[in-house]
Amino acid sequence: MTRNKNANDAAARAPQQQSDQSSTTSHSGSFVFSACMFIVPTAIGLALTWSNTSIWTIALSALAGLVCFLSVHIAFEWEKAVIMRLGKFNRIAGPGIYFTLPVIESEAARIDQRIRTISFDAEETLSSDLVPVNVDTVLFWVVWDVERACKEVRNYESIISLAAQTAMRDVIGQICLSEIAMRRTYLDEELKRIISEKVDDWGITVVSVEIRDIVIPKELQAAMSRQAQAERERDARLILAEVERDISEMYVDAANIYGKPDKALQLRTMNLVYDSVKENGGMVVVPSAYSEGFNEAAAEAVKGVLE
Repeated sequence: MTRNKNANDAAARAPQQQSDQSSTTSHSGSFVFSACMFIVPTAIGLALTWSNTSIWTIALSALAGLVCFLSVHIAFEWEKAVIMRLGKFNRIAGPGIYFTLPVIESEAARIDQRIRTISFDAEETLSSDLVPVNVDTVLFWVVWDVERACKEVRNYESIISLAAQTAMRDVIGQICLSEIAMRRTYLDEELKRIISEKVDDWGITVVSVEIRDIVIPKELQAAMSRQAQAERERDARLILAEVERDISEMYVDAANIYGKPDKALQLRTMNLVYDSVKENGGMVVVPSAYSEGFNEAAAEAVKGVLE
């Protein structure tokens, strides 16, 4: 069980690690572009004033490079930048190249609009029948309104995780253990609905919620296994009893056809002996009392047919 849980955790961390690596690459590429925007104008200014180089020409060239560095930005295809002007929201910029006014405008946030995942679990959550269970779940979500995500919440990733854990505990506490194992699809949809109601106002959409694993205490697993085995054995015995009843009724009908209703038991005894010999392929020693019953029943049956 621990090995499976570790494997699931590793599988859940993989997309998050890929997302972090992609985000790091995006920031690195943006930084390189901004650095080029500083270096190129500075180099051009120095080249134009090379014949008359002074401290002022160097300062002006550096200032031109700094203005370009602060004014020209780039956002990748999956990114949107929130631009603030004098502390107030102004616009959403990107993807591609966008410009800002130095000092007056600033980039408050750059938000990734790709689908992301959060892995969360509810440890020792009590079900409606007071059974502690551990439920491991994955949440797929995306930011659809960049302005709301930036203005309404401070750290939306942390808030989504907390909201998902709270919703999980609420849902698990409303159903019993057997329903948790049998109604995973219902739990997925219910969790998605509850979490969506909480985060929709923040510009975030829940794509899907998937329960990966449900873990119950080991002693309870053994008890549930014994219970399931007992139920299967009970069902098998009920089916066997129903079949035996149907066969008995058929033998009674056959005995009535022969004209001797009280001979049904003898016919059934003969059939049981025949089945035993046929299946095992052995020899059966029949006591004299039973053999006489067989002979008498067979003789009367033949007599009834002849008549």
